[in-house]
Amino acid sequence: MRIVSGTHRGRNIHPPHNLEVRPTTDFAKESIFNILNNHFELDGLKILDLFCGTGNMSYEFASRQCGDITSVDINYSCCEFVKRTSAELHFSQIKVTKSDAFLFLKRASTPYHIIFCDPPYNLENIVDIPHLVFEHNLLKPQGWLIVEHGPQTDLSHLPFFNQHRKYGNVNFSIFIAD
Repeated sequence: MRIVSGTHRGRNIHPPHNLEVRPTTDFAKESIFNILNNHFELDGLKILDLFCGTGNMSYEFASRQCGDITSVDINYSCCEFVKRTSAELHFSQIKVTKSDAFLFLKRASTPYHIIFCDPPYNLENIVDIPHLVFEHNLLKPQGWLIVEHGPQTDLSHLPFFNQHRKYGNVNFSIFIAD
């Protein structure tokens, strides 16, 4: 796993082998950031990384100078790894929260420019994520919710759905706030 662009471009990250995670592939990560770079000036944006796992996406946002990054995962070992790695990389803008993602969305009170969500591909209630984000107004105007999912999941019928992108087995459904 590596950071593909920004101030820490090329930096390799070595998560412990015992973390039960599936980091976003470098190819898919580079592709989604190419799309984001065409729609946002990333410098200073407020980001939420749900189901952050190894922190792969959080480091990428931090390397690209995003301002305030909240990384959420329910797994204690994942949270500790992200805290340690963020400190080693001097990414002080990354704040780690150990929480169930659904409870976090229900309790959050501040909107984000981008919410990136990478739940387990077999998560049964994945459709609840966009509902909670929009029900609780967690995106700034024209903000994006990006949900990573497997090929068997179709979120195109949900409100605010904008587009679907596929990179191998990695799929992104993008929702855009009014």
